[in-house]
Amino acid sequence: MASVILLVKQTEDDEKVIYRFGPNERKMGLIEMNKIKESVKELEPVQVDGVSPSFFFNRAAQRLVRCLFREGGKFPERTTFES
Repeated sequence: MASVILLVKQTEDDEKVIYRFGPNERKMGLIEMNKIKESVKELEPVQVDGVSPSFFFNRAAQRLVRCLFREGGKFPERTTFES
């Protein structure tokens, strides 16, 4: 089954970036990447019946790690994780 996780930036500063993330703009959680500590944490899980919240978090976290390391720390306003 193909999946798309939408990420929409909420705020960014020198230390961290926070995104809303989920399968669509109606069902979203919050995720934060600390750029200095190079860590990701879930601030608010995505609630979708029949789907584990970790499904969305793990994929959104992968996308943010890619932004930090492979894309030179550039965090776009909107992005997706597609598998």
